[in-house]
Amino acid sequence: MPAFLPLSPTLGAALFAGTVYVFGTLLSGYPSSRLGSVYPARELGYDKIRGEYSAPAAAIFLVTSLYTLVSLLEGLDVYIQAGIYASITLFGLWVKLGTPVSMPSGPRDHPMDRLPEWDGKTHRFHAGWRVEVDQESHEITEKEVANGHKLTGEAAGRQMWYFDEKEAKCGPEDKSVLDFNAAKNPNASDQIFRDQQIRKWKAKGGKVPDKSWKPATALDTARKGMAFYQMLQCSDGHFAGDYGGPHFLMPGLITVWYITGKDESFISKGKREAMIHYFRVHQQKDGGWGTHIESPSTMFGTTLCYIALRLLGVPKDDPAVVKGRAFIKGQKGALYTSSWAKFYLCLLGVMHWEGHNSIPAEFWMLPDWFPFHPGRLWCHCRMVYLPMSYLYSLRFVYPEAETDLVTLSLREELYCEAYDSINWDATRHWVAPMDNYSPKPWTMRVAQDILAYWERLGGPILRLFRGYGLKFAIEYMKAEDLQTNYVDIGPVNKVLNMLSSWVDGGMDVKDDNFQKHILRVPDYLWVAEDGMKMQGYNGSQCWDTSFAIQAIAEAKLADEFPECTRKAYRYFERTQILSTEVSRATPAFKYEGEESRRRFYRHVSEGGWPFSTSAHGWPISDCTSEGLKGMLTLRPFDVIKKWKQAPPMTDQRYFNAANVLLTLQNFDGGFATYENNRGYGWYEALNPSETFGDIMIDYSYVECTTASLQGLVAFHKMFPKHRSDEIKASIANAKSFLKRIQRDDGSWYGSWACCFTYAAWFGIEGLVLCGESLESPSIRKCVEFLKSHQNDNGGWGEDFRSCYDKRYAIEGMKAYGDEQGSGVVPTAWALMAILKAKNPIDKVCIEKGIHYLMRRQLDSGDWPQEGISGVFNRSCGITYTAYRNVFPIWALGRYAREYIPIL
Repeated sequence: MPAFLPLSPTLGAALFAGTVYVFGTLLSGYPSSRLGSVYPARELGYDKIRGEYSAPAAAIFLVTSLYTLVSLLEGLDVYIQAGIYASITLFGLWVKLGTPVSMPSGPRDHPMDRLPEWDGKTHRFHAGWRVEVDQESHEITEKEVANGHKLTGEAAGRQMWYFDEKEAKCGPEDKSVLDFNAAKNPNASDQIFRDQQIRKWKAKGGKVPDKSWKPATALDTARKGMAFYQMLQCSDGHFAGDYGGPHFLMPGLITVWYITGKDESFISKGKREAMIHYFRVHQQKDGGWGTHIESPSTMFGTTLCYIALRLLGVPKDDPAVVKGRAFIKGQKGALYTSSWAKFYLCLLGVMHWEGHNSIPAEFWMLPDWFPFHPGRLWCHCRMVYLPMSYLYSLRFVYPEAETDLVTLSLREELYCEAYDSINWDATRHWVAPMDNYSPKPWTMRVAQDILAYWERLGGPILRLFRGYGLKFAIEYMKAEDLQTNYVDIGPVNKVLNMLSSWVDGGMDVKDDNFQKHILRVPDYLWVAEDGMKMQGYNGSQCWDTSFAIQAIAEAKLADEFPECTRKAYRYFERTQILSTEVSRATPAFKYEGEESRRRFYRHVSEGGWPFSTSAHGWPISDCTSEGLKGMLTLRPFDVIKKWKQAPPMTDQRYFNAANVLLTLQNFDGGFATYENNRGYGWYEALNPSETFGDIMIDYSYVECTTASLQGLVAFHKMFPKHRSDEIKASIANAKSFLKRIQRDDGSWYGSWACCFTYAAWFGIEGLVLCGESLESPSIRKCVEFLKSHQNDNGGWGEDFRSCYDKRYAIEGMKAYGDEQGSGVVPTAWALMAILKAKNPIDKVCIEKGIHYLMRRQLDSGDWPQEGISGVFNRSCGITYTAYRNVFPIWALGRYAREYIPIL
């Protein structure tokens, strides 16, 4: 060590602290034009959008850390020093070369050991509900709510349901489309929506496929499937469908409606009745409700559905309520429900805040570079705990809780002991085993206990910092509302932002922001034969439409369905975020500047595509890619090339999309969802939810990685000179990531659908796209894995237990598929994967699967609704009714156009 810099731990600590201050604070955000950019054009300091320091900062951190370490170890025995240095080196190698943080663990030690069961009764829903989309949906909502405010943002893709007296009288010709029996299948078939669209198609003189059309080939089966599916396309070009499934969403909306005064324009009487119908038909034989429609009963689902029925006016002696109460008390009462349910109970005034663990708003006042800062969390987690921190820190309670007869009664109904006798603080960590998917480790329990002391002893210091935290939290929520045209990122933060807005507005139902929120409530509601439900998003419009278009294109059927193709192309153009005249005229566009993005932790939005609608405003990596592919895939077809009225798409709009994708690649080479991974794997040790898994950071996923690669490759073919080197480097890094997270048995775990068949499609597709040899062990191992799970009838089958247990479902999809456990959607996914491997030795396996899909097609050209297809956060299923159409068409088309020619 040079004489001018003697070894000193104190000096080392000072140098390290100085480095943190310079790069974490002084140089953070400089230069502002580089916010969220990829190497080498990076900010000089800490980039809060990427959650990373610049290369110079990292180098100086390394030097100061080594200097401090050497200073601390000076004087120790040489062997001790060598052991410490070796341990640090080995730890670094493990971090670099070991299991990636994005590698899902599994299989679980404790697989699901209960199954749902219903009473077998068929329920008939009442006719009269109609869906409207696009600008017409705006007009109906503004008329129904009539609060003087207008909906902002692009109307394309918006879908809302309203009660129509004419529809109630005429209704569907076949009344059986209104019937629902959860014992046969808890997944609604979306028959009300589909029946309406088909009637509209007939009214225009459209031809409806029937049993006279008997396809003899795979391609003709795909053609018939598309002839059916085109009838479901909405007037603005998107394909709509049920995106429900979770039971815990709508009770939150109902709770906020009740607390804020039960405004009729918020949830009308007709909607309340349709919601009650939904809760009744999904109640299980044991009296409970699951976390989602295929889940066995849980305390989380049951507690929330129970209070929802009571708040909607169902009396406590109603048979459904009596059964629900028996289930709750059979599990020791609501003290044992999970934390999200407890949060709503606290808001309602039927649980004390001392029974809920702390969610301090002052955490937002930590420096952005702090290793655990809420701005580093996965955006869905962050945006849920943002309003939770606000409402918790205010200790908000329904103002009429002490006099309201329903809440006073709930205090008796929900617990096995007298309400006033409960030691609330002692119950903070209590949770029923059936809710405890992600048990809190001791680290989180200790942290929460420390925060409990902070709540009691913090005094003026707590009040000072909490005041700043509350001020920022409400500012952040208002920014989120404006950035999303009051849709918000998802249904949980939607209703909690809405309540926070009402509280901030003086608990005045006429508050402007609260009224603007009311206009967007219909965006989340969907009606099917099981009643009215709250969806997991404001729909899956762009996602479903992009898959449909790629299926048409790969089957080379786009020119055969010109109206469908052109409508979808126009929809994609209107849906690109902050890229149209309408979207750029909204307040959301003002928040796209660097300073606003930095203040509110927003990744770049302009040029991306959403999961749902442009108005929603949150771009996602795979959705951006699917939208980009949708546009680029259709451009070569005559139906678009010769279309004189085609909407204009400038090159810059494509460049913006590519920029969104390139900036979303993580350090590990994979792609996350909405943002880069800003945190660390150890964050999961602080997961407070119990019910969900792996929610704390934005991991890299096989699905997002492959989808993003597909978009970049398609873009590179169209614009080979634009950021060419960056795209090539991105592909190489992604290939390495895909191989690292492949399981030893050749499979990949699917995080966003059920599960291994879905992930296999993306895994093989991604490796082929990266130039991997079709004979490589990685590809062949995955193909053999899939072949080992093919059933005798040629199909494959999985249900959500594959995701939950992190192992291939032992009985496949036997519950809601066919007698062998096969289903059309997982069969299509498996075929898509094996077909992409393009190996003639797989011919027998492939042809068995293709014949299975052909046999399962209905006379109408539709395929049957089977089990739930989607999943999120490891443990919760979600519905995609479009999948039963899109993926069989796609697999059949790929077989006909890509595989048969190589034989």
